[in-house]
Amino acid sequence: MRTLVIGATGSIGGVVATTLESRGHEVIRASRNSEPSVDVTDPASVRELFAGLDDLDAVVVAVGSVGFKPLTELTRDDYLAAFTKKTLAQIEVLSQALPHVRDGGSITLTSGVLAREPLATGAAAAMANGALESFVLTAAAEAPRGIRINAVSPDVLANSPGYHSAFPGHRPVTDDEVGTAYVRAVEGVINGRILAV
Repeated sequence: MRTLVIGATGSIGGVVATTLESRGHEVIRASRNSEPSVDVTDPASVRELFAGLDDLDAVVVAVGSVGFKPLTELTRDDYLAAFTKKTLAQIEVLSQALPHVRDGGSITLTSGVLAREPLATGAAAAMANGALESFVLTAAAEAPRGIRINAVSPDVLANSPGYHSAFPGHRPVTDDEVGTAYVRAVEGVINGRILAV
């Protein structure tokens, strides 16, 4: 399969790209700091990326930064930044990816545990993740040409120990668990699903 992984230099995207390569995929790794490069918050940059890519079997988007603050300190701008960088950025990629993905291909987005589990200072992230997951449910039902749309929603990552203390009581998920979830989304037959890891 010919698969584009956006965010391939990140903690999740790197795992996804390596896992899919180990399964025989031709993986195109894209990020802000790679070639090809892309800034998912800039629609023109996303357009430029896809201009040179056709006949993709799958697209995986593993990007989105969100700020963490106590609820009483979050401003409208904080929520807007979370929505723009995490939710709207991935929706933009999906919208522009559709014409470049083969019939029956797949697009997989990335949300996160805060869509289903509360965490102090996580309200903006919860909003962004929840909106993305709700979008996937309906977008999958309307996707053309049999293209499947799913999201993977991982808990805190074992490969990112600097974040473990911010997720008290959470079991960090391994690279293998994360990779397996994306394999299921990319290579399987599911559609409109949120795969919690």
